[in-house]
Amino acid sequence: MKIFNGLLLKFEKPDWSGNPEFCVIDTILESRPDIILMLRSDIIGDEKASTFGRQDTPSVEQIARAAIFKEMRGMDYRELEYAQSDSRICEAFIKLEGRDPYSFQLFQKYISRINPESLHRLLVEINKIAISEGLEDVKSVSQDSTVVKTNIHYPTNNSLVWDCIKTSTRLLEQLKQEIDTLDFIDYTKSAKKTFYEINVNRKNKDRYDLFCKQLILFTKVINQTSNAIKKKSTSIIAWGIQEELTKLLSLMVQVYNVAYRKEINGEKVPSEEKLFSIYEQHTDIIVKGQREVLFGHKVNLAAGKSNLVLDCQVLQGNPADKSLYKQTIDRVIQNYEIVPRDSATDGGYACLANLEHAQKAGVVNIVFNKVVGSMQNIVSSLNMETRLKRWRSAMEAIISNIKRGFNIRTCSWKGWIHFQAKVLWSVLAYNFRVMTALILDRLKSDPLVS
Repeated sequence: MKIFNGLLLKFEKPDWSGNPEFCVIDTILESRPDIILMLRSDIIGDEKASTFGRQDTPSVEQIARAAIFKEMRGMDYRELEYAQSDSRICEAFIKLEGRDPYSFQLFQKYISRINPESLHRLLVEINKIAISEGLEDVKSVSQDSTVVKTNIHYPTNNSLVWDCIKTSTRLLEQLKQEIDTLDFIDYTKSAKKTFYEINVNRKNKDRYDLFCKQLILFTKVINQTSNAIKKKSTSIIAWGIQEELTKLLSLMVQVYNVAYRKEINGEKVPSEEKLFSIYEQHTDIIVKGQREVLFGHKVNLAAGKSNLVLDCQVLQGNPADKSLYKQTIDRVIQNYEIVPRDSATDGGYACLANLEHAQKAGVVNIVFNKVVGSMQNIVSSLNMETRLKRWRSAMEAIISNIKRGFNIRTCSWKGWIHFQAKVLWSVLAYNFRVMTALILDRLKSDPLVS
């Protein structure tokens, strides 16, 4: 086993022996350089690395290693820059080789380019290494879903209107510095006062009057924004600000229409027509059972018997769990070319169509924690059903470990693409941690493993 032989040599060095997780990752990356190449096209695209002069740009390998180190330690980019000079293991892992640390801006520029599709391929490849080393066999698969929140305040019509007014005014102030002939009125003082009055007022009549007042101000701000977009300028900076205002204007109109329909006309506006944040527009409203309403995205996870996450899907909308079962089983079979013997999920995935699909795929033991109607779990024995139900509950611990261990209850990365990437980075970091624990257990039980 290649990984174990490399680890035994590295553990003799004090830096690596005190940091087994990075020792495992370093050994994997050195034995499989093709894994780094999977991220190359995202990081540098068609650019060709220069072989002349001083190399001030980190290599693809250094960028990938820095991203992994950052996620494993739960750092932000500034802390990553500091760690390069403060931590010997960071310097060795990123392979700085005695040169000055790279800036946090440089790492952010390149790491943020890595897309979710590449990260998912990386996740699958790392799991295949675990399979080849005998750490996972994909014979048993469990599924469960959770919600990762976006980094927004609780959305109300009142707060969204206020967000639009203050953001538009800020951009108009910036535009005025570039276009001297631009004139506008700052309504933020009056709008902020009305915003607080609506927040503390619970009487329907008073709220109606206050919303009428606020929406009149909002209309004036929308008109100002529309006029500012039409102003001609030769400044590139002004063009950029006007482009931002153009995007914001369509959001302002949408927020105005929803607020008017709900607060003035008393309509019940469907969730699909609502906007939950003008900053994170991809945010979905998620309701799981009778629990509180959350704003973010549903994440569906599949894990094996080793507790390694085999598949991760970050979803848009609020699809029912039962609609996710088939595609997850198919993805696991396709990615690993192994048909699981056992499948265990909670009752949310239970339906006859899913049961039949798993049967046709070749799954032998199919267990839902709660079955509906006359549907019955398909198992080889009652003892197997009991064991699979107990094992399925480990998914709750896996989800908790990912969200708490890698601070992903709320995603701080901005935008839909970066949201997906952050979730997948956290899952990758979790898998590295699980692999390390499995390998260390193997080495303790058999130190001469080869």
